[in-house]
Parts: sequence; structure tokens; C-alpha cells
Amino acid sequence: MKLIYAIVRYDNEDEVINALTKKHYSVTKLATTGGFLKKGNTTLLIGTEAERVQEAIDTIKQECGKRQKITINMPYISGSAMINCATMPMTVEVGGATIFVIDVERYEKT
Repeated sequence: MKLIYAIVRYDNEDEVINALTKKHYSVTKLATTGGFLKKGNTTLLIGTEAERVQEAIDTIKQECGKRQKITINMPYISGSAMINCATMPMTVEVGGATIFVIDVERYEKT
């Protein structure tokens, strides 16, 4: 038995959960916050047999793959000074997932 921790962007959670559920995975969803960008994430806990781990990982990758997004870095005011005056559009990479697979020593469902 394995436990998969999949940390996905909040934007991708519905697609990932729906795809995993269609393939008969049990998924528990936790709302989490990333440390670096302090953005909303979702951590999914997926318990499964060892032979189904790769299928789950492939499904997660398919539903929240990395993609390019154009964003504009808006200036903001700090006190009386304007900080970060660049307002040019930037292309950034978003999406993807961080996945951990852990051995489960004991599993009970009551």
C-alpha cells in the first residue's frame, strides 16, 4: 500500500480530483498554502496499491501539466514611493505538481 501526496495549484484541483475519481481512486483534499509565493494550493492524499501508483501520477501530470501564462507585474506604492514601476507583460510558467509517494506500514478502513 502506498500514500501519494500531490500538491497542486488551486486552479487545477477540480480537474485532478475528477480524473482520479473516475479511475476509482479515493482522494482526500486539504487546502494548503505555498511557502515561497504564499499562493493557495491543494494537497491531495491518495491511498492506493503499489501497482497503481504510476497511473495516478500520470493522471495528475495530465490534468495539471505546466503551461505558459502571460501576466503583468503591476506597480504598488509603499509609503510615498512607488516601488516596482515595470508594467510590461511577462511570460511565466504555471501549473505542475509536487508529488511524494510514501510506503504505508498499516492501513485500516472501518
